Parts: sequence; structure tokens; C-alpha cells
Amino acid sequence: MFAIPEQFSNATKANFESQFALLSSLTAKTFESMEKLVELNISTARATLADNSNTARQLLSAKDPQEFFQLSAAQAQPAAEKAVAYNRQLAAIATANGAEFSKAAEGQIVEANRKVIALVDEVSKNAPAGSETFVAAVKTAISNANAGYEQFSKTTKQAVEAIESNVNAAVSQFSQAAAKAPAAAANAAAAAAA
Repeated sequence: MFAIPEQFSNATKANFESQFALLSSLTAKTFESMEKLVELNISTARATLADNSNTARQLLSAKDPQEFFQLSAAQAQPAAEKAVAYNRQLAAIATANGAEFSKAAEGQIVEANRKVIALVDEVSKNAPAGSETFVAAVKTAISNANAGYEQFSKTTKQAVEAIESNVNAAVSQFSQAAAKAPAAAANAAAAAAA
């Protein structure tokens, strides 16, 4: 007769330990992603500083305005390509982090549901006569909650895929515009020199 409170106590303790493990894992993944982001930003800042210094030296050595504009135009494409590469790396870090969070959350929810169902089954074995309706209602509620979670999970995955698609489309459009920029700058330089 005292087994039911003990079962709930053990289930609560196991659930708490499981949530703590999940939180620890997600915290570690967050720090890992932040490390990657900081590393990306530092390497990008160093490369940008070196590139800007080199570009400034080249521009200062220009002998006339036409050469100055040609050098300026020549820098547009590499700069745009580097911006696109940075955005792709940033998107890769964010996507990987989101996937890790989703994977960890799904695993946690599946395990928690399994434990709750096992607990309900165990408790229902010792339930007094006439409580079958209550036990069935609890099982139905758990089933409905699982269905709701699955729908939420599918919707979230679709939203993430849509965001990734939009980012890829934006990067593609930016790349195309950046490819056209040197030609436009060269035309402007030629017009200014004339």
C-alpha cells in the first residue's frame, strides 16, 4: 500500500535528475556554440583588419584617380565573397546548435513519456476496483500530450527549414549582387576618369 508514494517519489527524483542532465548538456552545447561564434568573429576581424590594411596601402599607392577607382572596384568582389562565407559559417553554427537542442529535447521528452507511461501502468495495477475509467483518462491525456508535442515538433522543424531556405536564398541573391558590383564600379570609375 505504501508502494505508490514511493514510486512517485522515485519517479520525481529520476525526472529531476534527467532534467538536470539535459540542462547540463544544453549548457555545454551553448558554450560550445558560443566558442565557435567567438572564434569565427575573431578570425574574421583579424582577416578583415589585414585585408583593410593591404587595401589601404594599395589605394594610397595609386598614381591617378582611374587606378584608384580600379583598385577600389577590384576589392568589391573579394569583400562580398568573404561576407557571404562569414554568413554561411554563422548559419552553420546556428543550424548545428538548433539541431543539437532539438535532438536533446526530443530524447528527453521521449524518455520522460516512457517513464510516465510505465509509472501509470505500474500504479494502475495496484489501483482499486472502479478506477479503470480514471486510469484510461490519464493514459488518453498522455497520448494527447504526445500527439500535441509531435505536431509542435513538426511545425518547429518546418519553420527551421523555411528559415534556412530563406537565408540560403538571401545569401544567393547577395552573391549575385556582389558579382555584379565590380563591373558597376569599373564602369563608374571609367566614367569618372573620362
